Amino acid sequence: MPPDIYIGLDIGTSGARAVAMSDDGTAVATGASPMSEHSDSRRDPAGWLGAARSALHQICAGIKRHEVRAICVDGTSGTMLPVDEHGQPLADGRMYNDPCEDQALLDGIAAHAPATSAAHGATSGLAKLLVFQQMPGVVKVLHQADWIAAQLCGVQASDDNNALKTGYDPVSASWPDWMSDAGAQMDLLPVVHRPGTVLGGLQKAVAAEFDLPADVQVFTGTTDGCAAFLATGASQPGDGVTSLGTTLVLKLLSDKPIFAPESGIYSHHIMGLWLAGGASNTGGGVLLEHFTAADLKALSAHIDPDNPLDLGYYPLSKPGERFPIADPKMPARLHPRPPEDAAFLQAMLEGMADIEALGYRKLKDLGGPALRSVRTVGGGAENTAWTALRQRALTVPMPAPHHAEAAYGAAVLARYGMAG
Repeated sequence: MPPDIYIGLDIGTSGARAVAMSDDGTAVATGASPMSEHSDSRRDPAGWLGAARSALHQICAGIKRHEVRAICVDGTSGTMLPVDEHGQPLADGRMYNDPCEDQALLDGIAAHAPATSAAHGATSGLAKLLVFQQMPGVVKVLHQADWIAAQLCGVQASDDNNALKTGYDPVSASWPDWMSDAGAQMDLLPVVHRPGTVLGGLQKAVAAEFDLPADVQVFTGTTDGCAAFLATGASQPGDGVTSLGTTLVLKLLSDKPIFAPESGIYSHHIMGLWLAGGASNTGGGVLLEHFTAADLKALSAHIDPDNPLDLGYYPLSKPGERFPIADPKMPARLHPRPPEDAAFLQAMLEGMADIEALGYRKLKDLGGPALRSVRTVGGGAENTAWTALRQRALTVPMPAPHHAEAAYGAAVLARYGMAG
């Protein structure tokens, strides 16, 4: 029997990427297209769709199209747009980081949203809904991934993950009543399904455009962050993924939801489990305030992970921390400073490793599972000295990520949906 192929489509902030994955997990084709080739604005839905179509055409040119079984789309969390009765955009989308400037709308959310809801804040999906619902002719307000999937199969629906910041309650699997009290027009919200739920087959015109079988199924997707997690190969309760970027972001698979809004911890329901996470203000951004990228590479070669300094650093750029310690006035700890730059860097990296370990312990204390493995993504993953120091602090296996592309994670979700 020929292998089945699953396609994942990732709509990012500057372009679209696609991955075709065989049923054994092998990536058999990739495609990418910048939005700048299709529109002058990253907020233009036509640019999103143009980039998505281009990426899909690229991978379809390199695979046996009759073997394709399913497609799944992920998008940037909190990016939304209003559509009319025909599903056509009425305006540019509002991106995940575009804030609502109407304080009265934000006050309404703050007055009614439970503390555990992810709908708080000026950039939330709910704030965008409250803005868009004032437009004449609006029939639905969709998330970015919802709209792209609808272009493929003709069905407008969302998923738990994209809907979380719009106010959706993944535990009760419903849009809660308090949203209406906050001013939301509930009839404008899409129906929500669990990620990896079948929406329907490709529209005839889409199947014809890409020369794909008419019975290719389109599944509800997820956010880019959740898709990137799935791409790493983490799949069991206790599997963690650490992103070593400008900040330090931890995500942990759990068999139960974890919510701690004071620490910015929320849970996404995905593939039968719960994905919880938090972000510390420490990370690569702090390192670059003291060293250049070249310095970091050169000095790291002089670090001996087997001889820890244990100076108890807590590296921060400015006072204030949210996770794993919730303290808006928490000061940085970067003293005593060793005279050698390599030792100073080592003390900072040790401090960050300790923060990472504390973060995973915090998630466990809140009801999550014990950490069983950690996969690493982000630029810091290439620093072998940092990896060794983290291994010492975490004391769990640290396998390499299976794949780095969010689009691959969306393909994994498509395979899960077909198996379900």
